Amino acid sequence: MKIRYFITAALIASAASYAHSQSNIENPITKAMMGVYAQELEENPENYEIYFRRANEYYNLNQYLRALSDIDNALKYTPETETDLLFQEYTLRANIYMMSDRKEDALIDLEKACQLDPTSTTTLFLKANTEYELGKYADAKEDYSKLSRYDQHMTEPLIGLARIAVKENNLGLANEYIDRAVSFASADSEVYLRRADVRKLMGNNTGAVDDLIIAISIDKENSRALAELVAMSNSDYNAVITGLSSAIQQAPAVGMFVYLRAIISMSHYRYTAAIADFHQIIDENLYNYAGIYGSLAECYYGIGKYQEALTEINQALSMTTDNGEYYITRAKIRRAMGDYDKALESASTALDKLPGTIKAVVEKGLCEASTGNYEEASELFGEAIMDAPDNAYNYFLRAAVMTDHLNQTAAARSLYRRVADLDADALNVKSFKGFALLMQGKTADATAWMDNILANAKDVDGSLNYYGACLFSQMGNMERALSCMENSLENGYADYTNWTKTDDCVISVAKMRSDKRFEALLNRYDYLFKD
Repeated sequence: MKIRYFITAALIASAASYAHSQSNIENPITKAMMGVYAQELEENPENYEIYFRRANEYYNLNQYLRALSDIDNALKYTPETETDLLFQEYTLRANIYMMSDRKEDALIDLEKACQLDPTSTTTLFLKANTEYELGKYADAKEDYSKLSRYDQHMTEPLIGLARIAVKENNLGLANEYIDRAVSFASADSEVYLRRADVRKLMGNNTGAVDDLIIAISIDKENSRALAELVAMSNSDYNAVITGLSSAIQQAPAVGMFVYLRAIISMSHYRYTAAIADFHQIIDENLYNYAGIYGSLAECYYGIGKYQEALTEINQALSMTTDNGEYYITRAKIRRAMGDYDKALESASTALDKLPGTIKAVVEKGLCEASTGNYEEASELFGEAIMDAPDNAYNYFLRAAVMTDHLNQTAAARSLYRRVADLDADALNVKSFKGFALLMQGKTADATAWMDNILANAKDVDGSLNYYGACLFSQMGNMERALSCMENSLENGYADYTNWTKTDDCVISVAKMRSDKRFEALLNRYDYLFKD
C-alpha cells in the first residue's frame, strides 16, 4: 500500500523543531534516517514519496541545495493524478526557492500550487507576499483582496493591502486598512507589530513607536517588539524616547517602560538620563536586581564619576555570583582611576568566570598593558583577534602595543593592512577602515572614508562625529577634529571617559586634549556629564 505524506503547516513546524533539536545533519539519528532513505531510493530510484520526505528533512536542516535536488526528483516522478502530493511538493519547492532568494521561481511554483488547491489560504497568502516583495503590486492586491473576501476578519491580508496602499501613496486608505486589522485583533500583540511596520513605511515613526509600546504592554515577553523598539532608536532616537516618556506618564508604575527608556538612553550615551531612570527604578522599588546597579556603574563610568561607578558595581557584585560581566566593569573603573594592579585582579577574575569571552580577554589585555606587561597584553589581543576576526578594534589595540612597546612595527603594519582588507559596510564607522588607511599613510583615502560616513549615515547620538574627531586629530587636522567634536557634543555624545581618558590606540582624541579649544568645548557642554 502506498504511504501518503500529507505535510500540514503544523507538521512542517514540528519537523523543523525536531531538526533543530538534532543540531545538524551529522547527528547520528539524522544520519541513520538519511541512510534509510538512501537505501529505499537505491531499491527504487523513482520513489517520489521518499524523495519528497527526504526533501522535507533537508529543508528543515537548512540543506537547501540537497532539498532542491530531491524535490525536483519528486516532481519528476510524481503522477499527475497525485494532486494532493503535487500541491505539497510545489509548495515545498517554493519555500526552498524563497530561502535561496529565488523569488521569481518561487512565485511560479506557488501559482501551480494554487491551481492544484484553490482553497489553500496559506499558499495564497504566501503567493501574495511574494508578489509584493517582487513589486507586483496589482497581483498582490488581487490576492490579498481575495483572501480578505474568504474571511473578512483575517488581519494579515489587510496589512498587505495597507502596505500596497502606502506604495501607491494612498495613506488614507492605508490607515483605514491597518486600523481595521487592529480592530479585529485588538488583544493580539502581533497585530500592533504589523501596524508598526506599516506606519514606518508611511514615515510615521511616532505612531510606530506607540504600536510597539502597546505590543509590549500586551505581551512583555514579545522579544520582537522589544528588538524593534531598540532598533528604531538607532534611526529616530527622539521618537522612541518621546513615546516611552508618554507611556511612563500614563502608567508610572510600569517599571518595564522606565527600564526600556534607561537602557535605550544608555546605549546612545545619554548617561545622565539613564542614571535618573535607574534611580527611579530603585527608589520606587520597581525592580531590584544586580543588573540595575551594573548599568548604573556603566553610566557613572561613562560620565567620569569613577567613585560612584565603583560603589554601584560593588553593589552589583554583592548581589549575585553570576557576576563575570561586573568584574569586567570593575576592571574598567579601576583602570580609569589609575588602580592598575586592582584592575588587573578584577580582569583576571572576570576571565576565570568567563573563560574565552572576548570582552574579558580584551579587558585583561588592557590591564596587562597598563601594568607594563606588554608581551602578555599582545598575546591576549592576538587571542581576541583569532576568536573575533571581524572585530577591527582589537587589531588596533595589538598594533599599539607592538608599535609603542615591543618594537614590532612591521607586524603592526600588517595588522593595519588586515583591517583595511576586511569586508565591511562603507557606512560602518566601527570597521575603522579609515584609521587603518591613515596608519598606512593613505591620508586622502582615510579622509574620503570618514567624509562619506558623515555625509550619508545618520549620526543619531554623536558617535559618528566622535570617531571623526578621533581620525582628524590623528591626522593633525585640528580644525576638522574640533568641528566633529562640536557636532558630536551637540548630538549628545556624553562619554566623558572617551573624551578625556581613552588612549589605548590611535582611535582616540588624545592628540586634541592639549588644545585649549578642546577644553572650552567640554566646558560649554558640561551639562551632558552632570547627573
